[in-house]
Amino acid sequence: MTYVVVGAGPSGVIAAESLRKSDPDGEIILIGDEPEPPYSRMALPYFLVGNIEDKGTHLRKTAGHYESLNIKYVQDRVASVSPADHTVTLASGATQGYSKLLIATGASPVKPPIEGLDLPGVHHCWTLADARKIIDLANDGAHVVLVGAGFIGCIILESLVKRGVKLTVVEADDRMVPRMMNQQAGGMIKSWCLSKDVNVLTSTRVTKLEQSDDDEDILTVDLDNGQQIPAHLVVIAAGVKSNTAFLEGSGVEVKEGIVVDKYLKTCVDDIYAAGDCAQGPDIAGGWSVHAIQPTCADHGQIAGKNMAGIPTPYKGSLVMNVLDTIGLISVSYGNWEGKGDGVEILDAPNYRYMRLEFDGDRLIGALSLGRTEHVGVLRGLIQTGVKLGEWKEKLKEDPQLIMEAYVATKYV
Repeated sequence: MTYVVVGAGPSGVIAAESLRKSDPDGEIILIGDEPEPPYSRMALPYFLVGNIEDKGTHLRKTAGHYESLNIKYVQDRVASVSPADHTVTLASGATQGYSKLLIATGASPVKPPIEGLDLPGVHHCWTLADARKIIDLANDGAHVVLVGAGFIGCIILESLVKRGVKLTVVEADDRMVPRMMNQQAGGMIKSWCLSKDVNVLTSTRVTKLEQSDDDEDILTVDLDNGQQIPAHLVVIAAGVKSNTAFLEGSGVEVKEGIVVDKYLKTCVDDIYAAGDCAQGPDIAGGWSVHAIQPTCADHGQIAGKNMAGIPTPYKGSLVMNVLDTIGLISVSYGNWEGKGDGVEILDAPNYRYMRLEFDGDRLIGALSLGRTEHVGVLRGLIQTGVKLGEWKEKLKEDPQLIMEAYVATKYV
């Protein structure tokens, strides 16, 4: 049996390890398209601020880890997949046969339609190579413009602040982290950033990037409000999209991501998908792309077992994000937008906020800002779907009773 895993991020690496545990004798080939050992993008902020060296980003730090598991690591890119003859063609021109194939190619940053994105000094922060370029330019006192204040943008934001730059954040939506926070919480994060001397412009778009006439090391950032901002560095964080283009003509169904069933199998025999490129089951009963590392890890583990012939259904992922924005912790879980049956508690001067969303007597979503004491409890109640009974009304009267509700319903 030959297992080919395409993608060397967390999903791919964990899947390869899961395969080896389930099948001690099968051939396992892990294909990654970067000139680095497999690493975690979630470690890049720590690399940016100098807390770790590039080796600290590596997913497995023991020398010879993959060799010890008899996993062959190939540094190349898959250009196409041919299910008819069970082969993948690599960018180098080589072909590789497979018995079972896992697509774990993750996502790539979106390139917004802004003139001048190819100028020197404009970078995404998605790869180790990107991070090295940003480090060269994000020096103490440098003027930096960050385009995008979503989840990834806000992670990068903190790293840039720690590097001592003069930072301006430009976000097209009317609030920060709009896919994670509602108007109230997103506005509070903006106020927090402003209090930390970060200039945040919401409901604003970058229209053009130009080289300065006076200094070749300076870019001019044109905004749709007529303002111009000088920058030594522009970082683009305008979202990501699943890497699926190479599957054209393969018969694999792709919507928001690669559509998989509860066993993470695609509509094509012997092909599976996992991680940021997979549109898999969620606990709400739908099929979604959850581009977060916990989901990637779960996908990799489950996919490996199923590929090795151990039927293991995936129970579904939970939409969740935990974000540290210059010391302010924010959390969103599940269907935080809710269906109108919710309650909130606000302490704006102290940057504390919580909102709970219910469906019947179940907690289906939550937002939390500046309140870290109940993060695990909120996740537990939402993920288990436990019936709250009388505790729903108690929580609607006082959301701060969340711990008491958890203890009361834990063993129901």
